[in-house]
Amino acid sequence: MDLKRQRIGVLMGGISPEREVSLRSGRNVYEALVRLGYRAQAIVLDHPDHIIPALAQIDIAFLCLHGGIGEDGTIQALLEVLGIPYVGSGVLASALAMNKPQAKRVFVSYHLPTAPWLEYTGEPWATWDERVTAELGFPCVVKPVREGSSIGVRIVHTREELIPACQATYAEFGAFFVEAFIPGKEITAGILRIDGEDRVLPLIELRPHREFYDYIAKYTPGECEFLIPAELAEATTVRVQQLALHAHRALGCFGFSRVDLRVTPTDKPYLLEVNTLPGMTNTSDLPKAAAAAGIGFDELVERMLWTAIEKRSATVCG
Repeated sequence: MDLKRQRIGVLMGGISPEREVSLRSGRNVYEALVRLGYRAQAIVLDHPDHIIPALAQIDIAFLCLHGGIGEDGTIQALLEVLGIPYVGSGVLASALAMNKPQAKRVFVSYHLPTAPWLEYTGEPWATWDERVTAELGFPCVVKPVREGSSIGVRIVHTREELIPACQATYAEFGAFFVEAFIPGKEITAGILRIDGEDRVLPLIELRPHREFYDYIAKYTPGECEFLIPAELAEATTVRVQQLALHAHRALGCFGFSRVDLRVTPTDKPYLLEVNTLPGMTNTSDLPKAAAAAGIGFDELVERMLWTAIEKRSATVCG
């Protein structure tokens, strides 16, 4: 297929809390595709009613929708029904990765280490307080089930802080879970399809100038120090890369992703989550990891674009 003849729609915006990041990612990707000579269209989705008319204009979808229906498998399912190829992971992998407790259950089923967690099921707050205190202890981390970019994440240091943090998260996002806090280094592993195989890029160690790698640290220049490659022992680096690739494959991801982990002071890695549509902004991790591997932004975008065709071919052949 001659992709230069195809109408490529860069879908961005959406209605999730990550809308602004999506717009920044989308503009960067659109500009790269134009530089490369592709027939790209920048399509900003502001309302669900705009989706079908927008998709009628394109042959291939380049998804830069972060969070919400753009990353949880909903748009992917619609594109499957319409027969439009799209970049990255399929419906099931997208849905699993977006639902963090479900992804962690998959990790456990594959015997992959992940931070211990408890999912809130609606019990009385006093009962919940006792469960978290007894099974996880402090500090711990309160997280929405289905948000990205660290939106809504709260670190709880004491028992007195737990229920107010949980109630605030529940009121704003609904479903949530609490995860044990893993001390140590914040590591992210970018994965990219190279020569027909999903491979791990150089690891990045994140040293935010805030309590943790939150939304501000992720998207504000100067708020985080990026060490590439991560300062890990060689054996630990190999172990983390293998674990990241196992997590990517366990969820059924395809083409590219970003795997977030913590590595303890004793060099034990723990999986946190997998992001199927990682950011493509000027401060985002995947472009930085690709650059460290000698892959410039435009080449990265083109490799991601080709996953739309490779995924369809792999599905047909399978």
